[in-house]
Amino acid sequence: MEIDRAEQDLVLQCMQRQGFRYWPVPVASVAERKVGAYVVDDIGWARQYGYGRPFDTAAMKSHRDHPNITYRNALAKKERVRYSRALDGNFTGTITAEVPSGGSVRTPRDGCYAQAREELYGDYPTWFRAKKTVTSLTPLYVPRILRDKRLTSTVAAWSRCMKAAGRPFQSPDAIRRERGNLIRGMSESQALRSESALAVTEAKCAQRTSLGKTARALEMEYRNKTARDYAAEFTAYRQMRMSALARARSL
Repeated sequence: MEIDRAEQDLVLQCMQRQGFRYWPVPVASVAERKVGAYVVDDIGWARQYGYGRPFDTAAMKSHRDHPNITYRNALAKKERVRYSRALDGNFTGTITAEVPSGGSVRTPRDGCYAQAREELYGDYPTWFRAKKTVTSLTPLYVPRILRDKRLTSTVAAWSRCMKAAGRPFQSPDAIRRERGNLIRGMSESQALRSESALAVTEAKCAQRTSLGKTARALEMEYRNKTARDYAAEFTAYRQMRMSALARARSL
């Protein structure tokens, strides 16, 4: 989070040099970063956040009402274009990264975000390619985790626990697929109460069966095995993160 905050401070300074106002974007909290886990196994978190609906709501509100949005929309057309290019750059010059699962991704070489990352990481193209490699491995190993008997047997135990609690779901993925239907027609507060109650049950069963611990252990095991083929990228990623953290703390 320190790196993210430092990046936003650098973007602010860069935008000011371009003659624009800018408000740092909020950095995701520790609680928010738990959204999207394979299974919820933190009962307190589940009781408060359900499946992360408060974060979804806050993100939608920020996307609509954040000062950066309202400020940009109030600019004249030419200034809006200049603002966007100052912030995000353009695609006349790009950095390309090949991702392990196939295909490639591109990002502009210029703009305040690119400048901030260059200052933090020292070599933005190398950082971008290393990060995209390291963070794009899941399609390579997640299917193997889902077939692993250590997971499937634990999921079966979790499902029996859920059924006994009156929540007959075969897997956490089944809940995620049905999430929209389960709260259809509810108000925001009703949806949060409903999802929180279900998430608490999910978490209790995950704790009783150790599903969360099993999933995390398998994630580390399979990720580490897959990462061996990308040792150079992982080394660069770790080293540049450490350097960026040191720079962030010195700002």
